[in-house]
Amino acid sequence: MSRIVRSGLIQASLSMSTEQPIEKIKQSMIEKHLVMIEQAAKKGVQILCMQELFYGPYFCAEQKTKWYSLVEKVPDGPTIKLMQETAKKYNMVIVASVYEEEIKGVYYNTAAVIDADGKYLGKYRKHHIPHCDPGFWEKFYFKPGNLGFPVFKTAYADIGVYICYDRHFPEGARILGLNGAEIVFNPSATVAGLSEYLWELEQPAHAVANGYFVGAINRVGTEAPWNIGEFYGKSYFCTPRGKIIAQASRDKDELVVADLNLDEILEVRNVWQFYRDRRPETYEKITSV
Repeated sequence: MSRIVRSGLIQASLSMSTEQPIEKIKQSMIEKHLVMIEQAAKKGVQILCMQELFYGPYFCAEQKTKWYSLVEKVPDGPTIKLMQETAKKYNMVIVASVYEEEIKGVYYNTAAVIDADGKYLGKYRKHHIPHCDPGFWEKFYFKPGNLGFPVFKTAYADIGVYICYDRHFPEGARILGLNGAEIVFNPSATVAGLSEYLWELEQPAHAVANGYFVGAINRVGTEAPWNIGEFYGKSYFCTPRGKIIAQASRDKDELVVADLNLDEILEVRNVWQFYRDRRPETYEKITSV
């Protein structure tokens, strides 16, 4: 019998103006996502991933300490506790991208992974932190991740997480495959312009090179007052053959659902023996310069 896992991605626009109180924005975005999570449950979704920093705007468009107030402990903060209850309610694995506080003044861009029974399985911290103009001032907010590239054994599949800018670096994508990932989720916040053409190029390439499924998530809309560009959505799933099998629009809130046949992983790897034919003993240059 085939191992088919129904998986979902949520892309969403900001629910209210950034001029509103931060706590009000956060609550509004959480409520918006709870409605969409319920929709996913009605469609039989078993694994669900939300966009990068899902409960707020992409605040890295400016450098202001007021946004530090969005941090929470992981897993002991209120949002992850709520997601644990939600996961258990719907018997659904949930990947939630939040702004994590490790200790006062030390913050990470983090995705928590919660199993279908509500158990917290662990977290991934974004490794590669961009800092560039216009509007991606992430080093002001985040310390680089320090937890490696874990793979989480959920009730339905072994999953890994790579966050937004990470997708430009093939090294971690390969390690996730070596660590046993069957599906890799990439919650993102990326705007139209220079990197848009890479959106449907890099991640299918990771899927092919490593023989796993990829779920790529991007938010939608523009976020004033920054207006750094249009978050163009186009969230999608692709197969280990690099084929996009389900994709959202570029301009509206949407739930993307796809049935992923995990048996395809072995089929592909039996043809393309990339793991067998690797030569890691010849790659020292990658880490020595």
